[in-house]
Amino acid sequence: MNTLQDIQHAIGQLPFGERVTLLEWVLESSPLSYHVAESAPAYAAAPAGVSFMTVDEYLKWEEHSPINHEYIAGQIFAMTTPVLRHQAILGNLHAAFHAHLKGGPCKAYVSNIKVQLKVDRADIVYCPDVLVACGPQEMEQPIPQDSRLIVEVLSPSTQSIDRREKLLNYRFIPSLEEYVIVAQRTQCVTVHRRSEEWRPIVAEAPDAGVEFRSIGLTLALASLYEGTL
Repeated sequence: MNTLQDIQHAIGQLPFGERVTLLEWVLESSPLSYHVAESAPAYAAAPAGVSFMTVDEYLKWEEHSPINHEYIAGQIFAMTTPVLRHQAILGNLHAAFHAHLKGGPCKAYVSNIKVQLKVDRADIVYCPDVLVACGPQEMEQPIPQDSRLIVEVLSPSTQSIDRREKLLNYRFIPSLEEYVIVAQRTQCVTVHRRSEEWRPIVAEAPDAGVEFRSIGLTLALASLYEGTL
């Protein structure tokens, strides 16, 4: 292989799981892997005159913001507004999770929820689409503790973040057992588990089921995408 095109072609021939492994290796080799790599137009500008915030300043400012923001090492990035298909998938997930978890120690949170982690001493606060946390919670706090399962539904403007940065960074949450990525325009769900060294498990067959092993639930792919395609 002598050209970039040769390399791109060779990578394109790899199975999906091997391409993900290759991406992880490249990103883990970079000292800046915890930074959001999405292009700037996907995010709104930070508040005028503000170049750095502490986590506490960010959380206080976020209380009065009309839109959600993620916090990456002192900088904030506005979240894009999801389309109806995205919201419908979240509704299906939350309904299934809520019914399954009702009465137990775990609770599912959808949208407007945050999770905090630290990567290479950098503080990060993400806004996952769905989060399941277990155990007692301080209900007046904005960030639940003991996150067990996180689900992100892909959007065109954030899919590279969900597949790369968050795939690498979420594993720094000690309690997290599963990270699940849900495609929006096709029926395809990728599950990453700590117990399986975060290797991707893909469900995309029409009659497939998605196993959310961390909460003991298997959900039919058709149910997850009901009313969206």
